[in-house]
Formats: sequence, structure tokens, C-alpha cells
Amino acid sequence: MTETHATITPGAPVFPAGRYGRRREPGRRRPMLPALLAVVLLATLGLLAAKLYRQYGDPRYDAQVITYTEITDSQVVVDFRVTVPAGGSATCVLRARASDGAEVGREEVTVTAQPGERRVDARHRLVTSARPFIGEVLRCRPAA
Repeated sequence: MTETHATITPGAPVFPAGRYGRRREPGRRRPMLPALLAVVLLATLGLLAAKLYRQYGDPRYDAQVITYTEITDSQVVVDFRVTVPAGGSATCVLRARASDGAEVGREEVTVTAQPGERRVDARHRLVTSARPFIGEVLRCRPAA
């Protein structure tokens, strides 16, 4: 014999009482927590991007190695070009590495452009602790 329920609308599913747990009440969902987490995530990513851009991505201070010469057991001469704002100065980090990749010399060098000029050609003798294989400019930033 089948059981008939007078309160169930036609077409609605019938579940045995107590078998599937408590049914949720239909109502308004609150997307507050996911929205708040999304805002916090976007703010964190924005701050991280701004920090990394200031540290590594300022295109106004661009450096290129032209050549490195006069390699001896204790030095390398690095010729490089730096693009700065007109008449500005930059502090650049120069590095020398040995053939095995080890850093054998590092120094900060400040270069200043002539008034109205945006490019500075510079030459610097970098003292090393062993024979260098290459001389390079790691980065340039505004002079302090």
C-alpha cells in the first residue's frame, strides 16, 4: 500500500523522513564572504605588483652593457649606457661573474646625465676577487 501526502504539490520529489538529513530552507544566499575574499586578494595582488614594479620595472632607468674589456685576474672594465630622465642621475649595480657563474665582484656606480641629455655612456673598472668571465649591469634606479 502506498502512502499519500496531502501537503505535497504534484511533481515535487518525495523523500523519506529522516533519511537524507535536514533540507535547506529556500532563501536569499549571502555572497558576502566570497566577495570580501576577492577584494582582499585583488588588493594584495595590486600591492605586490606595485612593489615589484618600483623595484624592478622603472623604464626610465634602463641600462645596456656595450662591452666588457681588459679582463685580468683582478678586474674587468665595463662600458655601459644608461637611459635616465633628462639631466637626471642613476645608481647602477655592476657585477662580475666567473666562468662557473660565481659572483667575483659587485659595486654600485652613480652616473649623471648632462643637462638636457637622457643617455649617459659610462666606463667603470670593477675590481674582482678572481678572474671574471663577464661584466654586467644588474639594474639601475634613481640616485639617492
